[in-house]
Amino acid sequence: MERRGLQLDSITMGVVEVGAGAGRPLVILLHGFPETADSWRHQVQPLADSGFHVVAPDQRGFGATSAPDDVADYSMLHLVGDVVSLIGALGASEAVVVGHDWGAPVAWNTALLRPDLVRGVVGMSVPFLPPGPVDILTALDLTVGPHHYQRWFQGDAATEELDADPRRGLLAFYGALSGHDGDPHDLVLGEGRSLLDALPAVDEPPPWMTDEHLDHLVESFTASGFRGGLNWYRTAVINQPLLRPWTGKLLEVPAAFITGDLDVVHRWPGMSDAEALLPAFAPRLVRSEVLEGCGHWTAEERPDEVTAFLLDVLAAL
Repeated sequence: MERRGLQLDSITMGVVEVGAGAGRPLVILLHGFPETADSWRHQVQPLADSGFHVVAPDQRGFGATSAPDDVADYSMLHLVGDVVSLIGALGASEAVVVGHDWGAPVAWNTALLRPDLVRGVVGMSVPFLPPGPVDILTALDLTVGPHHYQRWFQGDAATEELDADPRRGLLAFYGALSGHDGDPHDLVLGEGRSLLDALPAVDEPPPWMTDEHLDHLVESFTASGFRGGLNWYRTAVINQPLLRPWTGKLLEVPAAFITGDLDVVHRWPGMSDAEALLPAFAPRLVRSEVLEGCGHWTAEERPDEVTAFLLDVLAAL
């Protein structure tokens, strides 16, 4: 396993890379918030052992990758552009793109905007949501009410709260959305409450997370801060008009989706309906699966099942 930095068009991107070699199909694994490339630590080696060139980047604003100051530099077009640049920097002509949480919209939209570069696409937790008439903030206001976490993330107070104690914030966020106790949080904070006011205080990582990985996350976010990752949420209003030219366009490439029945996204009102519409939006859907008893951290809570799922989908491609 190699860690290195790649110079892309406008940023330096830190990546974890396994299985590089001529003729090996490229698989790119895209993490979400608050994660790093190491969220794929259970998948990178098994996929490489099965013959793939596997690359997991720290995405823009996270870990060892550049964190631009301007919120506008975190638009979906910038994030898709990073994946396109990464494919080119690795000398590949195409890739299978896999994404979890925020990484899923990046993967889906890379397939939507550049199907010529995407051999197949896999989303975890967040299904493909075609460009529509409202942004995600407005959609959540209408479905779960105005006091959800993404509204809280819009302000500087969110950055200050998480930066003040990264360990506390990471423990609370990971613990609240894990499926290990069967009762994950819905991320509706309540009027006037901050994220850490609303989430239960947690002293230990969930049972599927090691102290070593928690230490890695704390070290990473202590160094980078949370501002870059939170800026992804702050582009909601600009992403909607930027993606409007692709309204009504279907996914042209083979696709797959996996989530947990205890995932907060799966449980949001209307989201299971969106998952049911995947065959209409992605007519080349290979597979869709809901893991019982699994929370939001799909690849970490159920590493063996997710790895097997990915290998089955890759074989089908």
